[in-house]
Amino acid sequence: MTQEDFLFLARLVRRRSGLLLAEGRGPALELRLQPVMRRFGFRDAKAMMAELRLGHEALAQALTEAVTINETSFFRDPHQFARLRDHVLPGRIAARSGEKRLRIWSAGCAAGQEAWSLAMMLDAMPLSGWTVDLIATDLSGDAIARAKAGHYSQYDVLRGLSEEDVARHFTALENGFAISSRLKRTVRFRKFNLLDSFGWLDDVDLILCRNVLLHFDRVARIAVLERLAETLAPGGALLLGESETVQGRSDLFQEIAGSPGFYSPTEMPVARLAG
Repeated sequence: MTQEDFLFLARLVRRRSGLLLAEGRGPALELRLQPVMRRFGFRDAKAMMAELRLGHEALAQALTEAVTINETSFFRDPHQFARLRDHVLPGRIAARSGEKRLRIWSAGCAAGQEAWSLAMMLDAMPLSGWTVDLIATDLSGDAIARAKAGHYSQYDVLRGLSEEDVARHFTALENGFAISSRLKRTVRFRKFNLLDSFGWLDDVDLILCRNVLLHFDRVARIAVLERLAETLAPGGALLLGESETVQGRSDLFQEIAGSPGFYSPTEMPVARLAG
């Protein structure tokens, strides 16, 4: 891929998703785009880029999804999940004890391991008779399809899960493992671009948006932080990745004491939130 083609693709991906493509990724990027080339019948990147410049919408969408970062694992960053289990979620459960409703969003769920990890954790909590709405979204349609299917290799399953976890929540297959049908009923997966309207989301108790915003440009990151703040319930929690902060809209959040990476929304007038 030529430098000119890379820059054109980087601008397109940035406009459509807010994601930044780092310079020097041309060769690695071509490998990642090969499935898209085969799907659309292109023999090389040059022909594909020529078609993209003509305004091929389906191709543009497929390429944008193909460069989405989707590396993850079950219970990734175990200390964050421990904090969720021992402190953050019990606090929200206590706050919602009257209505017995809990709403959780895994934003940028990739192939689903984060969402299924949450489902396993919630399964062990005293939530009988509760309405638990666990939503998982990702920009990539392929990632969402894999997450919904819930099929994982032995390598995937061994990353972060105990033998007890596997025995309780998976069914063995000839070539790997599948999430149990019981657990599958607890998660709703949906393709969603974080640059789109959050109008369908509201009053969310916990949002996990880990290792997502660090790939966004500053304008997109701030816009998403503003909408995340508006979407969280009072006293709710936002969990970011270890290397991420709410810089740019730190006025909208306060760090939860003793829980690095966890933030709650600051009580602010609607007019200021919009600004």
